[in-house]
Amino acid sequence: MENNSPSPVPKVGVAVFLLEGRTVLLGRRRSSTSIGHNTFGLPGGHLEFGESFEECAAREVKEETGLDIEKIEFLTVTNNVFSEEPKPVHIVIIFMRAVLPDPHQFPQNIEPDKCDGWDWYEWNSDNLPKPLFGALGKMVQGGFDPFPSD
Repeated sequence: MENNSPSPVPKVGVAVFLLEGRTVLLGRRRSSTSIGHNTFGLPGGHLEFGESFEECAAREVKEETGLDIEKIEFLTVTNNVFSEEPKPVHIVIIFMRAVLPDPHQFPQNIEPDKCDGWDWYEWNSDNLPKPLFGALGKMVQGGFDPFPSD
């Protein structure tokens, strides 16, 4: 019997390391219908058609936290297959880095159905909340440092 259903295709996500001093903004994911429920992750979301990585980063951070960002730059990319999920998914995650143009901005929880709230965490494995979202957790375990080297 022939299966005419389309093959699943990878999705592209953009996640943002929003830096303030030596801290990173993280929030606990709430949506039980998406991957990473109850894990801590970066602000971000799916890349829309025709959108640049920088545009997606700025849009997603604004939609989720109300924050404006600047100095948006590409950091790295990861290839993630979440086969243990009820509906397996393949996501290529583009990781960006950004800062706040106004340090007096405070993150708001604009999507409370998707996130329990945002907070700043010092970037080292002892101070980061647990559990971290899968791809982010692997980066921390591998010693990834999102901060500029200068």
